[in-house]
Amino acid sequence: MAPLKWKSQPGSTFVEAEVPPKPTNDNTPLLRATPWKFKDPRSIPPRQWVYETHYIRGYVSVTVSPGGVGKTSKKIVEALSMATGRDLLNETVHERARVWFWNGEDPREEMDRRLAAACVLYDIVPEELDGWLFVDSGREQQIISATQTRDGTKIAVPVMGAMIETIIANKIDVVIIDPFVSSHAVTENDNMAMDAVVKRFWAPIIDRTNCAVELVHHARKVGANEVTAESARGGVALISAARSAIALNPMTQDEANKASVENRHLYFRATDAKANMAPREDKSRWFKLVSVDLGNDTRERQSDHIGVVTSWQWPDTMAGVTASDLLAVQREIAAAEWMDSIRSGDRWAGYAVASVMNLNLDDQKDKERAKTCLKAWKASGALKVERRKNANGDERSFLVVGEWANAAPDD
Repeated sequence: MAPLKWKSQPGSTFVEAEVPPKPTNDNTPLLRATPWKFKDPRSIPPRQWVYETHYIRGYVSVTVSPGGVGKTSKKIVEALSMATGRDLLNETVHERARVWFWNGEDPREEMDRRLAAACVLYDIVPEELDGWLFVDSGREQQIISATQTRDGTKIAVPVMGAMIETIIANKIDVVIIDPFVSSHAVTENDNMAMDAVVKRFWAPIIDRTNCAVELVHHARKVGANEVTAESARGGVALISAARSAIALNPMTQDEANKASVENRHLYFRATDAKANMAPREDKSRWFKLVSVDLGNDTRERQSDHIGVVTSWQWPDTMAGVTASDLLAVQREIAAAEWMDSIRSGDRWAGYAVASVMNLNLDDQKDKERAKTCLKAWKASGALKVERRKNANGDERSFLVVGEWANAAPDD
């Protein structure tokens, strides 16, 4: 039979499937529309989420991240969470799952270090992972889903078949490909080719095995801008084909100041960038890399210290601030004229806060704390903005006392 050919980009084609056989009955239409019949909603099986509302059986999900943020470290702990059935990152594990983690960049020895460090930190014993976690390196075992030559792009059908056999033989529930770029040899900007990789390589694997597939993808360079689903390197086809996408962003210096964090490079956040099958969460989930000593030192070399991802909560910047602090600030505000704008120099109300709470406004973290206190007290009504003219007759925003605080006896 002659193969079907689709045009992917001007000057290129890819061969994908054989022409379907002709109908045995000439009166049988090649295609037909199927009438939909109502089903009792209670009879429809629920979606098979595996981890959070991201990994789901029957679909491809994607994580988009710049380099060096912590995406592989996070995927390692996610894999361990699913393999053990434990919510190691305070993220929901819906079912214990057998995970196949394929890393296309690191040698097996490095993966052993990173996995061992995570097991040490989370007190995971080897018996918990027996038969539940499978790990391979692209340096030993390549997975090339498609190739692209002068004649076009072709899906690697033998590789697809081998993956299906392996997944079924090991009863694997989740496949993690990190990074996605190492698992194919097609042009990322070729949307038709990328769409074929997902729909003609991964989709048949998923359909045959009912597994969940996670593709970890690099973001293009965005400078100081936020990484989103649209920041994924290459064309839009990959994100369009995925049912869920998460974006990872490093902590900015401004965020570090607000959180009073010393080394911002240890922190990053995950945001729902695309959610076709569940409501998107507006709130970011924060994570921190902590160092784990493997204790593998020798006479010649020091032991390895490996970064392992942990869940991290944004600190309560009002922690330790008492009603007595507020009352003292209110008295300071009432005793003089203070401005709401931070551009008012030493007449900014932040200086009243700094005087009471012993803050150094030359320190950016203390300055952020003063700003946070003022914002919270204005929101609560303890302080309020009043527009009036200053001594020069110019209208300005002054900060005045709103509802006076009642200090508790123990404050």
